[in-house]
Amino acid sequence: MVAGTVSNFHSEFLNDPVVREMRRVREENARRQKHDYSHVFKRKSRIDFIRISAVIMGMEFVYSAETAFVSPILLGIGIEHHLMTMVWGISPLIGFFLSPVIGSISDRCRSQYGRRRPILFTLGIGLIIGCLLVPYGKNIGAWLGDLGELTGPASDPSIEPVSALLVDLNGTTLVGDVFRAYNFYRVDEEIAQHRVDYRWAIVITIIGTILMDFNADNCMTPSRAYLLDICLPEDHGRACSSFSILAGLGGSIGYAMGGINWDNTSFGEFLGGSIKTVFTLVVVIFAICLTISLASFREIPLPLLEADELLRPLTESAVKREKARREQLIFTVKDVSKTLTAQLQTIQSPHDLPVPQKINNALAADVERPADGDGSDDEEDEEMQMSPKDFIKSIVMMPKSIAILCLTNLFCWMSHLSYALYFTDFVGEEVFGGNPAAPSSSAEYQLFLEGVRYGCFGMAIYSISCSTYSFTIEKLIKVLRARTVYCGGLVIDSIGMCCMAFFPNKVTVFVLSATGGIVYALLFTMPFLLLGQYHAKGTFKVSKPGATGKQERKRGLATDIAVVGGMIFVAQITVALGMGSLITVFGTTSVVVFSASICSLIAAVCASQVVYMDL
Repeated sequence: MVAGTVSNFHSEFLNDPVVREMRRVREENARRQKHDYSHVFKRKSRIDFIRISAVIMGMEFVYSAETAFVSPILLGIGIEHHLMTMVWGISPLIGFFLSPVIGSISDRCRSQYGRRRPILFTLGIGLIIGCLLVPYGKNIGAWLGDLGELTGPASDPSIEPVSALLVDLNGTTLVGDVFRAYNFYRVDEEIAQHRVDYRWAIVITIIGTILMDFNADNCMTPSRAYLLDICLPEDHGRACSSFSILAGLGGSIGYAMGGINWDNTSFGEFLGGSIKTVFTLVVVIFAICLTISLASFREIPLPLLEADELLRPLTESAVKREKARREQLIFTVKDVSKTLTAQLQTIQSPHDLPVPQKINNALAADVERPADGDGSDDEEDEEMQMSPKDFIKSIVMMPKSIAILCLTNLFCWMSHLSYALYFTDFVGEEVFGGNPAAPSSSAEYQLFLEGVRYGCFGMAIYSISCSTYSFTIEKLIKVLRARTVYCGGLVIDSIGMCCMAFFPNKVTVFVLSATGGIVYALLFTMPFLLLGQYHAKGTFKVSKPGATGKQERKRGLATDIAVVGGMIFVAQITVALGMGSLITVFGTTSVVVFSASICSLIAAVCASQVVYMDL
């Protein structure tokens, strides 16, 4: 559990001479290693934070392409709304079970390259593969035998009928025979209906969507843990805000890039259209950003951390142990002085021990006496390995403070996902009056695509809002306190989403999308800023089965980041399973924006119960 009232952690680390001395010793020790790790104990500049967090900017480019185009792509290849929302639930269902495991693996990875970067690299490769499968699913499906889009002559007279290509020498139409051979659709004599055959494309696109979404979500855990590991506790606020600023910047550029009609450019024509152009650019940008982050700062490998205490993070518990040790030395010197005085005041008998030996005995006895608050047990426990059973218990039996934080994060993600995953579909259908299931050459489908592009610009506004709010969130916390910033931001978003749902038009899409950026900034900042503070205070411990006394083990930072961040999977499963049914019942995609408003309001209520330490 988090302790009650605690002293200001930042002020102590900045002003305490004991802390400064301990940090200096650690920095010198880290510099003397085979590789220089002294940067771990130094303050970081804004440029350093940008280098470490560059990967989140690349991930936001991926998210921008995913949220803007995956739903239209799935609808365009014949998947209905309720099935499309279920597709979105597959990845989080897998991630819900695997994300904490990935966090635990990251905590215990013994690679010479560190604990976080190898996991981040592996997930990054999977993300790139997913980004390539989604836009090229139709092409791969065509290679595997898909017929693609089949439109009759009555649908669009300007298009050459498919049946014209499928007649024998006597003029007898063979379309019905062809379809029966593929056993996919039953075709009447009138072939005016719009038909599609994207069997393989559907499979490939769904696999790509799962890979892209799963790896993007799980990249968050090692990237955040890497950021907090490399930075000092007093830098956690600026580190998290920099993380959010880059997220918003990447999203704004990514969505704006998606709003461009690349079909009218030679570059877009060369790559095969707007969607393929956007995803190709996203893959290149993400690869560059991932490389920048991986090459920014060297991590201290876990074996070195276990072997050398001076390479471990400087937590408050370590400071308390050092102060207790110094106080014990002072008492020892006093005891030695008293012993020396007593010996000098008496006449040494032949049977007495020499005075120096008595002094040595007294000194040894005092050194062996443990001081109150000594962390020897903690030092031993830090090296104990967590069994799978202990790991599951650390998740199920989490401290109350983390449980409340998880609940708040869950509703925040439900609000954000309701808005982000279906927003371009909402704009295309409700604002522009388009139809994603219409033939690709029809006016309704073109209106839908225009709405999707317009929605991309609206989401660019929300990303700019995210960056702006993230840039000021640290100052807002100092002025208004964290509770007000957290709860107030969620209430503002709830009001904004509600107004957008009641008045769906081009103006509200632009103006009120900015409130969605507030939630995204809070999602990237507040939970992990609080977790960093909780762990910097050394307040979380989990009893080890069979242990006695104080024999406890600390919770891993990456594990808790994975648990709290893993609420995205629960939220995505909930939204995916429920949103399609809601759209069907109410007959409008405006329900997704109403849902975002309600979830933000519930999240604000939960945020009022979060433990904020001294923030």
